[in-house]
Amino acid sequence: MISSENKKLTLWAMDFALKNGCQAARVTLYNSASNSFEIRDMKMDRLQQATENSLVIHLFVDGRFGSFSTNRLDKNELEKLIRNGIESTRFLAEDKARTLPDASLYYKGGQPDLKLFDKKIDTIQTDDKIALAKSVCNEMMGKDSRVISANSSYSDEMDSTYMIASNGFEGESSGSSFSISASINIKGDGDARPESYWYDSSLYYDTLIKEGIGKKALERVLRKLGQKKTNSGKSMMVVDNMNSSRLLSPVIDALYGSSIQQKNSFLLDKQDQKVFGEKMTLMDEPHLVETPGARYFDNEGVATKLMPVIEKGILKNYYINTYIANKMEIKQTISSPSVLTMDMSDNNMDALIASVDKGILVTGFNGGNCNSSTGDFSYGIEGFLIENGKQTQPVSEMNVTGNMITLWNNLIKVGNDPRSFSSWRIPSLLFDEVDFSGL
Repeated sequence: MISSENKKLTLWAMDFALKNGCQAARVTLYNSASNSFEIRDMKMDRLQQATENSLVIHLFVDGRFGSFSTNRLDKNELEKLIRNGIESTRFLAEDKARTLPDASLYYKGGQPDLKLFDKKIDTIQTDDKIALAKSVCNEMMGKDSRVISANSSYSDEMDSTYMIASNGFEGESSGSSFSISASINIKGDGDARPESYWYDSSLYYDTLIKEGIGKKALERVLRKLGQKKTNSGKSMMVVDNMNSSRLLSPVIDALYGSSIQQKNSFLLDKQDQKVFGEKMTLMDEPHLVETPGARYFDNEGVATKLMPVIEKGILKNYYINTYIANKMEIKQTISSPSVLTMDMSDNNMDALIASVDKGILVTGFNGGNCNSSTGDFSYGIEGFLIENGKQTQPVSEMNVTGNMITLWNNLIKVGNDPRSFSSWRIPSLLFDEVDFSGL
């Protein structure tokens, strides 16, 4: 949590900037503490503990903008930083689009607690954290003669943010997170060395899944034995909930105001147009309680609200911050996504697979890229051949290619199984007419 002393220091820094040549300023104070314990083959491999306090000040000087940061929270040091920052900013090119948000857009407070912070985080003993990481590793070690190496980790983090702006904003937020992970590699056929992983994460320690993580990683890697290419051609594609966000990421990137302003987006000039298929509905739901990514304001202090991003294929909103809104003379929204959700069906991944006569289940992407201007993409994939509604041959060393707009127009089913620890709550997905290249 941000101490009252540091809050007073933040207010002092803003006032000092205004008295020394700034017409406007925003100051943000960050505080974080983290712990991580990594185990390799049942032996401690790495231990890391870190705490950090940092202050970022945005200076608006004579139509110019500068951003400066420091972790030295001392008035004498801050005076030097701010004075030098103001002088440096005056050397920059004038840019009238650089302003604070309109004060009417700010979050005004008074909303219920989003419950993102676990007060228990300070009470968990170091020995318990290490024991938890070792128990995950123990679920893999010695469980199969082909295991080459098994790694596990436990980590936790808490962070707090306090932000003020000279035109009337004040806001504070805090959060915690806990995670456990397992990774493993084994000896396969010939020179093959399959590897896999599994993990869980939670805002609260008590809801963190603490058993079965290593066992799941072992199961996943054993399923990869015998991987090979299959025939090229168009096919149905199921993408599991661990990887579905990878296909959404280029779409979100194309919605950012910076991409629109630079004309580097395949979704340029598409607002209020039907771009994707009927099954594609994406919402930004920032006020979901006990949900990673939930927040009442963005990184400028602008109040968040329920926002349709895509409705039945129609693009409804871009992510537009103050600068882009001023630059392009368009409506401001928020600067970035909060919690993304999709309209879901009653089908889990198994049901999606069962509906496919012949296709491929993608359980991992291996490299590749998407052209931000055209939406054309090519990704390496691994997974399983689907035949008559069942997973059969494990596959790898294949590519999936196409165009993002075409792909999302071919979305035919949305699962019901998003992973709850992600701010992008994207479930398993089923696409038709996807191009695979293999044999």
